[in-house]
Amino acid sequence: MKELLIVWHSRTGAANAMAEAAAEAARSESDIATRLTRAAKTQPQDLLAAAGYLFACPENLAAMSGEMKEFFDRCYYPCLERLNGRPYAALIAAGSDGQGAARQLARIATGWRLKPIAEPIIVCTHAQSPEAILAPKRLGEGELTPCRQLGAAMAAGLAMGVF
Repeated sequence: MKELLIVWHSRTGAANAMAEAAAEAARSESDIATRLTRAAKTQPQDLLAAAGYLFACPENLAAMSGEMKEFFDRCYYPCLERLNGRPYAALIAAGSDGQGAARQLARIATGWRLKPIAEPIIVCTHAQSPEAILAPKRLGEGELTPCRQLGAAMAAGLAMGVF
């Protein structure tokens, strides 16, 4: 059975909620196994075993979070030339625009020769003060619906062999 691997990191809950929403929808596809794993616990063999990926993280200081970057640093060389052509998509939680994290993630995925299957979904929380940035985030249905749609589409595409 093909596996969709969803790798996430979150400090305040937004990226976690996005990843959980995508996983919930992906699990409705019975021909695909969906696994949700924290970036800190994900190993190269997890990536090698999966047929496709969703990466979910916050943007911190115009870049992906350090824990997500550390996951890519740790897994990059062991997986280089071994993931070519596999599909991926990204979920970014941001306080302002999320484009820096999306570009950084896309450059890493290009190095692995992954195939993007959708534009990144960026949820902007508009958190700008230290208190708002550090506060736990609760996303609404309007923000989580695109994450669910992407998770379902990714699973269906893997099941049908579209990707």
